[in-house]
Amino acid sequence: MKPFVILILLAFASNLSQAQISATITGTVTDSIGTPIAEANVFIASSMVGTTTNANGEYRLSGIPLGTLRLVVSRIGYEPSYLDLFIRNAQVYTHNFQIKEKIYELGEVTVASDNRRWQRQLERFTTIFIGESPNAQQTVIMNPQSLDFSSQGGDFRAQASEPLIIENRGLGYKLTYFLNEFIAEPNSWRWDGEPLFETLTPSSPEEAAQWNARRDSAFYGSFRHFLLSVINDQVENQGFKIYSRPRSNQMVRDPRGGASSSQDNRFPIKASEILQAGVNDDERVLDFEGFVDIVYTLEVESNAFLRLQRRSGRARFQTSTIRLDRGPTLVDLKGDTLDPYGVTFYGGYFAYERTGDQIPKEYRPWIQGDNF
Repeated sequence: MKPFVILILLAFASNLSQAQISATITGTVTDSIGTPIAEANVFIASSMVGTTTNANGEYRLSGIPLGTLRLVVSRIGYEPSYLDLFIRNAQVYTHNFQIKEKIYELGEVTVASDNRRWQRQLERFTTIFIGESPNAQQTVIMNPQSLDFSSQGGDFRAQASEPLIIENRGLGYKLTYFLNEFIAEPNSWRWDGEPLFETLTPSSPEEAAQWNARRDSAFYGSFRHFLLSVINDQVENQGFKIYSRPRSNQMVRDPRGGASSSQDNRFPIKASEILQAGVNDDERVLDFEGFVDIVYTLEVESNAFLRLQRRSGRARFQTSTIRLDRGPTLVDLKGDTLDPYGVTFYGGYFAYERTGDQIPKEYRPWIQGDNF
């Protein structure tokens, strides 16, 4: 997804001014009997905001934009914990965590450098979890030895004994990924986990420019870009078209990111038909029945996507299908959902671009000019 020259500054000016008003979150992390836990990771999921607790188990996160977020606490040897929050005011919030010890159970495969079966399973996990896009091809899990794999009734599962350190040389990020669960079923994939982002240091000005261009490209046409377009009533100007598909239509989730259904029996809808006003001025509610197709008309499918689908012929506009498996979901004005897993991707580009194409939630192309 490459950027298109469009005027968006005015459309999003109100959101940017709100994002510049920030809050602070403080608190403590203790174990089940109240003993402070030092060096626990406390961070905002999918962002670049994080810290560790001190010797007294205390933490402090500053400069947090208003809106929805998932506050995560993780420490090796303990069960992770999180809170989904909607930060509405520029003030100090206090959230304390009490986490339980975790017993890590190894699966059926013993990790060893010469274990061919483990190596094959690592390759399978990497393909699914990181993805198969050009950016994914430049993304490496630096500590794969922390992964353990098992199979249960046809399901392929993975767990990690420590956070995964992932280096993405395509986009210029280091991810510390706290993986809680990974399950690959025959017809679908799902995983539960949260990344914390850091920027890598470019080796040259040329590499820095490449990273900036690719980050912009990863944003344009993404689900976050789509939500911001809907919130600001800029859907067509931003290159999107929305179609509704009745729930009764056949829909098979394609985990490889391919087209999951035909274009039969779908009809165009307006943004107002899927996004309504919330109880407060700073929130919206994403609510619709059945499936929604999102077409991004400013970019066609990439050659890598077509090769993955083994599809010949002319490339089409990038299309994704979404559904609300958990019912209506709350959205803030920054394009973040209160429930990070409230929207399910059923094939298409949103499913094709996975961890290897993730960028931090705070990334915005239109405010990055000073960094170019």
